[in-house]
Amino acid sequence: MVSKEEIAEFVEKEFPQAKCVVLEVGGGSATVLHPVGQAELRPGGTVSGPVLMATADFALYVAILGEIGIVPLTVTSSLTINFLRKPVASRPVVGVCKLLKLGRTLAVGEVTLYSEGSDEAVAHVVGTYAIPPGVDRAGHRA
Repeated sequence: MVSKEEIAEFVEKEFPQAKCVVLEVGGGSATVLHPVGQAELRPGGTVSGPVLMATADFALYVAILGEIGIVPLTVTSSLTINFLRKPVASRPVVGVCKLLKLGRTLAVGEVTLYSEGSDEAVAHVVGTYAIPPGVDRAGHRA
């Protein structure tokens, strides 16, 4: 299993543009946080949809890497989002991911997004990732 620190270091190096922060990872799950500032808002004072989707995608990626190791070419193949309510514009977005299935070539998970400090979900996301061939569940080349 890969630590939160190892994943954070990998993300910082490979995705310097990413604003998400890894809060927790392990046990087939991950929790991440995306800060919200003026650049993340759309007209009407709400967090933009792309920020919510990016947060969910990041949470899913982190949960998978936490299980298979640092496999950079693990990529999103599907992402479906249901917007449930308006996020609070003055609070970070928190994404909580739980992997539903981790196979040899595909991983499926769901992510619930919240405004920090709230128990009410702002979005529900289901995503699928493709895992490159030749990687076992421990992240080793088979």
